[in-house]
Amino acid sequence: MEKHYKKILKDTEERVASRLRAQEMDEKSPCYGGFYDTNRMVQAKYTIICVEPMITLYCNPDSRYYRNPLLAWRAELGLAYIRSVQHENGLFDYVTCNFLSAPDTAFCIGFFIPLYEYLQKKQERTGEEESFLKRIGEIVHDGAYGLLEGGFHTPNHRWAIASSLAKCGVLFGDKKLADSADSYLIEGIDCNADGEFAEKSAGNYNSVNNDAMLMLSEARGDAQYEQHTIRNLYMMLTYWEPDGSIFTANSTRFDKDRLVYPLSYYIEYLAMGIKYEIPEFLGMCNTIFDIIEEKRIFSPECLIHLMLHPEYRRFEYVGRYEQPDFTRFYEDSGILRARKGNYSYTVMREKSNFLYFHNGTSKLEMKVAGSFCEHRAFKAETMEILPDGTAHLHQTMRGWYYLPFEEKPETSDWWKMDQSSRRKKLGPDMEIDVYVAPAECGIDIRVVTNGVQGAPWRVELAFSGIAYMASEHVMLPVNGSEVLVIKDRELEAYNEKDSLLIGPGFGEHRFTEGKEDSETKTPGAATVYFTDYTDFDHTIRIRNRRDLEEKLLEER
Repeated sequence: MEKHYKKILKDTEERVASRLRAQEMDEKSPCYGGFYDTNRMVQAKYTIICVEPMITLYCNPDSRYYRNPLLAWRAELGLAYIRSVQHENGLFDYVTCNFLSAPDTAFCIGFFIPLYEYLQKKQERTGEEESFLKRIGEIVHDGAYGLLEGGFHTPNHRWAIASSLAKCGVLFGDKKLADSADSYLIEGIDCNADGEFAEKSAGNYNSVNNDAMLMLSEARGDAQYEQHTIRNLYMMLTYWEPDGSIFTANSTRFDKDRLVYPLSYYIEYLAMGIKYEIPEFLGMCNTIFDIIEEKRIFSPECLIHLMLHPEYRRFEYVGRYEQPDFTRFYEDSGILRARKGNYSYTVMREKSNFLYFHNGTSKLEMKVAGSFCEHRAFKAETMEILPDGTAHLHQTMRGWYYLPFEEKPETSDWWKMDQSSRRKKLGPDMEIDVYVAPAECGIDIRVVTNGVQGAPWRVELAFSGIAYMASEHVMLPVNGSEVLVIKDRELEAYNEKDSLLIGPGFGEHRFTEGKEDSETKTPGAATVYFTDYTDFDHTIRIRNRRDLEEKLLEER
């Protein structure tokens, strides 16, 4: 992938040149040699992220920074800072939350391990490269032994620690390190049959886990671990949107609803595509670089991997992965992903924003909301796919009231009473069913409520990426702050490139904010409400205008 290599090299040089301005150069500062992040903080992890490509470029004969003495000196300052904040037990702090942290240390040394391995294998090293090898080796070595203390918070932490232990056991020839990974691996890998990891973090931690699985397979000579990566990479082929971004709304972590492109998956697709001769993976590598060119964004930070594995650079594949029309129901993960023509849609279990519709330039999120006892929005408990492809979601909201204690409580302080021991009066129950059916150039959503009469509920439609809204009685530009109840037969939400047609609208009340503790509307989105009193049964059409127009042209 020579063209990819050249772009990655160029972007790495640009990143390094840009980051150098953020290095602390005051010798009197305790942060001397460290790098400031965008929050004006200096710590080990970000400094490692900055220093690794500096040394990589110094070692790369194709780089304009090859064996640049000033760059080497600045990298040495960075290494000195990193070493100065590494605790005696080898662990690093992640100063925004974790101290003496094994998982964050695993991430830190993980950035350095490929570079250390490259320097180790380099047959002829300059004096500066020998120094880099020694200093990086000390950081990685001590960090690895710090990992023996253990401790983690999240599912992905286990695999970061285990993979680093296994790999460092090989690098430093210590069976104790390698065997210590077993205490984590005995729990079993949390990648389900769909290829989804526990945190459902398509925008970040899935890729982190994939890297850990690849490192485990390499260190242990056991391909079982990389099979999890392969399953996830197949799943991810259905997780990118018409605009090239990754669908992240299902994540349980910080990447939820963030705009993320699939850059971090590049080296994983390349490695597994070459090893297992999977054309979709190899085509995806080219598609990722098409996205990079279209969006004018930096390529992935993986230059050291192409240097460590020169076969990746030599390998060439011409084809692209063109996402076909598809419907995939990942039952274990509680998500349906579908693509047709110019749009995609997503249906999710256990999410208040249960439906997303994306046409490449704009996005619609749907929520069914109202107040019933402690409930504030519909979150499907079950999800099934009917024979015609319709996704059926259901929730039973249980109504209840406390009853007086049968005996006098020990205290009159409400907050100290054992409320769990009270008897309850049960009912009524509200039943909500939602049906999302594929239709020509769009989808139909049927919302049915039963069991409780007269509750003011609403269907919330949050639009991002649109510039205007128009209906029979409304025509206005939008800036993302709008809140409207639309009763017209059809609403068009559009921008210069495409539009969504939604309807019919209905509006029997304007109780759109809900009771206290109701979920806030989507930030920055123009919000439209269809409102009614329960029980109701409404079907809402969503059509993508561009697909309708293309269909008409084809028929002519």
